[in-house]
Amino acid sequence: QVQLKESGGGLVQPGGSLRLPCRGSGGILDYNDIAWFRQAPGKDREGVSCIASSDGSAKYADSVKGRFIISRDNSMNSANLKMNGLKPDETGGYYCAADVMTCTENRHGLKSREYKSWGKGTQATISP
Repeated sequence: QVQLKESGGGLVQPGGSLRLPCRGSGGILDYNDIAWFRQAPGKDREGVSCIASSDGSAKYADSVKGRFIISRDNSMNSANLKMNGLKPDETGGYYCAADVMTCTENRHGLKSREYKSWGKGTQATISP
């Protein structure tokens, strides 16, 4: 099972951007679909985006479409989430997750139960 580590969180003003890398170790991410989830204080974890290993196709939650971009760099054993136009209610912990064949046409891809490997998260705070 691959280990995942997120980074890139921090404090940003509303409308600002953050880039969150997720790096894998103890295994190769090439064959894993990768997803990003977030969890605001007192709320359930929600899926933000996923990217398939097979063809790089991506899915996004409606709330982030047009603002967030997920990408992967197999040479670096990593995936990235670029977040633009951030809003205060998007403050929370951001987690990457990986598993095989999850971000596909016949899977939802943004449900936490679909993923076995998880990072410990990175905090993003959006505030003036």
